[in-house]
Amino acid sequence: MSKVLVTGAAGFIGFHLCQRLLADGLRVTGLDNLNDYYDVDLKQARLDRLQKSADFDYVKLDLADRTGMAALFARVQPENVVNLAAQAGVRYSLKNPHAYVEANLAGFVNVLEGCRHQKVRHLVYASSSSVYGANTRMPFSVHDHTDHPVSLYGATKKANELMAHAYSHLFDLPATGLRFFTVYGPWGRPDMAMFLFTQAILAGRPIDVFNQGNMRRDFTYIDDIVEGVVRVMAKPAARDPKWSGERPDPATSRAPHRVYNIGNNRSVELGHLIAVLEKALGRRAVKNLLPMQPGDVPATYADIDDLEAAVGFRPRTSIEEGVRHFVDWYRTYYGG
Repeated sequence: MSKVLVTGAAGFIGFHLCQRLLADGLRVTGLDNLNDYYDVDLKQARLDRLQKSADFDYVKLDLADRTGMAALFARVQPENVVNLAAQAGVRYSLKNPHAYVEANLAGFVNVLEGCRHQKVRHLVYASSSSVYGANTRMPFSVHDHTDHPVSLYGATKKANELMAHAYSHLFDLPATGLRFFTVYGPWGRPDMAMFLFTQAILAGRPIDVFNQGNMRRDFTYIDDIVEGVVRVMAKPAARDPKWSGERPDPATSRAPHRVYNIGNNRSVELGHLIAVLEKALGRRAVKNLLPMQPGDVPATYADIDDLEAAVGFRPRTSIEEGVRHFVDWYRTYYGG
């Protein structure tokens, strides 16, 4: 694992993962196009920290740039690839669907092609809890079928899993998809609830609480996500000799392809999150109760038994501890 390519390196998860890999003594090439989906200054601040390391090489490039991606893979010749670059956000997919096609579909094909031609040892790629869509059986299991997406974002992430499986089957490419569940923590995304709530409460503005507050999320702290990714990177996906086409298991395959959930394995009521945030901030929130937004789901909850069995790890950071860390960072970075 001496040479790693991380796409989306200036993003929230990508930044933290690059920091960890550099601390572990690896050589990291970080790709990011620094698009303006959210505050570019925040992305640049993350990048500035990474560029303090002599073992980090930043490349400004769009995943959808077919020629540029092929040249990058040929130059870097990475042994491992972690694809975290994507157009994120369920709600934004209602406004700008083409951004998801370009980044999450066309861009991901370029990643797969690069891995294929450079014979990458292991591709680890970001999927999402959004693939569960209309599923309501809790906790969400990787052994359940995910054929009913309720957002274009979720559909593109499901497509990524199918595309990666095809390349694993055709070209013997070890690939592992990780379904992330509501990741939060220091340096987090400004479009996520934790950030939006903190910003509004400190400014004395009401917070928008959808579905009249009847929402539950499996909030997962960033350090737990990174630990899970690093452990999965070290264990390339392998063929499952017990897999059967008569009763196909969506989580495994005859091809070297696997899918895991990474969540905190508990579903937290939105009201409890707000109460924890109020305590950490020392201020009360004014709630603006709103109906459910299109593409959203009322609850998420990850079954992580397969992850623990494969790599011996379960996320354990409580929402109380994680929120304290986020608030401390926010106040240091933004003031308030």
